[in-house]
Order: sequence, then structure tokens, then C-alpha cells
Amino acid sequence: MRLTRQTNYAIRILMYCAANDGRLSRIPEIASAYSVSELFLFKILQPLVEHGLVTTVRGRNGGVKLGREASTITLFDVVRVTEENFAMAECFENDASDCPLIDHCSLNAALREALNAFFAVLERHSIADLVAARANVRDLLGISFPELHAPAA
Repeated sequence: MRLTRQTNYAIRILMYCAANDGRLSRIPEIASAYSVSELFLFKILQPLVEHGLVTTVRGRNGGVKLGREASTITLFDVVRVTEENFAMAECFENDASDCPLIDHCSLNAALREALNAFFAVLERHSIADLVAARANVRDLLGISFPELHAPAA
């Protein structure tokens, strides 16, 4: 199974927000970090907001942040809201009734088992896991916290 570009960048948006430690993240910053257009990211945000994975704050000082803890957002959560079709073969499609084996096919059962295994693995990994896997993820994404580097008064 191949995930769409939309799913890939939805995960990246969530990773960026997680690495930003609860601060508001701006779409231009995220787009710059991943070298992708802002318009593309705005389109991806809609399903993430609708399903509570991301919240938005409007206005000049607005941005996006995780809708819940990164440790509670699994990769399966993201895939479920961003992918439209999980058909691995034609026989998974709703209009595949022309196949005489549709209800008795071992291939269909095997592919369904494989898809369920794929989902089970995605369920075991959270956005927090992805961010924690790299100690320098903030540096790689260009995220800095100036207030942490300010000299003490």
C-alpha cells in the first residue's frame, strides 16, 4: 500500500507541531521547513481540524497546534482521516460484483489480513514516537525557542 502525499504531509504537520512543544506553529514556517507550498498545507489541515488532531487560532498571531497530546495521536489516526481508499485490489472496490469469487476468494481474505496488519502497526506508533526518535528534530525543522536562549536578567 502506498500512502498519499496528503497523508505524508499531514504526519509532517503533526510532527512539526509536536516538536514545537505546544506553541502555535505558523503554516509559512511549516511550509518552509518541508519545502512545500502553504496552499497545499492549508488543504491538508481541514481533515486534521475536523477530527480534532489539530486546532487552529485565527488572526495575525494565529497558527496551529496539536488538538491533543502527541502521544495519543497514532499514525493510524492520521491515515484514517487522510486516506480516501484502502482498496488493495479491484476486488476490494464496491463495484467488483462481476467477479464470481467475490465472496469466496482467498486472495481477498489474504489482502484484508495484510491491510489489518498494516493498520495494527500504524496503531502502535504515535506522533510523539516519531519526534522522540530524533534528538535533533527541532534543529532539523528549523524550530528555535529564543526565550530559552535569552540571557538571565
